[in-house]
Amino acid sequence: MPRIAAEIARRLLSAGRVKEAWQTIEAAEPRRGGSNWQWPELEWEDARIDVLEALERTEDAQVARYECFERSLSAPHLRAYLKRLPDFEDIEAETKALDHVQRSPNLLQALSFLVSWPALDRAANLVLSRFRELDGDHYEILNPAADALAGKYPLAATLLLRSMIDFSLTNARSSRYKHAARHLLDCSGLATGIRSFGDFEPHDAYEARLRREHGRKSAFWSLVD
Repeated sequence: MPRIAAEIARRLLSAGRVKEAWQTIEAAEPRRGGSNWQWPELEWEDARIDVLEALERTEDAQVARYECFERSLSAPHLRAYLKRLPDFEDIEAETKALDHVQRSPNLLQALSFLVSWPALDRAANLVLSRFRELDGDHYEILNPAADALAGKYPLAATLLLRSMIDFSLTNARSSRYKHAARHLLDCSGLATGIRSFGDFEPHDAYEARLRREHGRKSAFWSLVD
């Protein structure tokens, strides 16, 4: 069991029994391949990295850090990897890593990573290019992302807010109407700072469509009006 092996390996490591710690880690190596490859056992991965460092296998430890980041978009592993690179190499490596994040099939995970890194320009581009993939049910990710993007990237923030509004109304989630109404008012405020909506509906057209399609949801519109 990887977690138990990680704990044992750390105890062996603290006692200076490095070779035994490595044997313990390797004996419990998680099954790799398929869906499990995307979600590493982080406790085991971290213990393995610590043992590699103790064995002075620094290059292998760096490879392990980056692979862990690639598979799970783990910001701590990427930061640890970049910190150990020679001067100037870290900039190119960070660009490569953020490109990888933007290509991730998991849009919400990628958005959360880019907002927290922070790489707000990339987060905004991600929203604009993959708006139709957004799942408005995940307000715990979308709401803080909209707040973070609102200042410099009001169109991206608006699209995040719209995804939550659309989800609430389409699915008649009355418990979220209060938040959805606030989001619609926020969209109205953001619209003044958007020079061009491009291929997206301007705010007035968007709100008018909502009134046509969801006009009978009086509980929502009473909060807006």
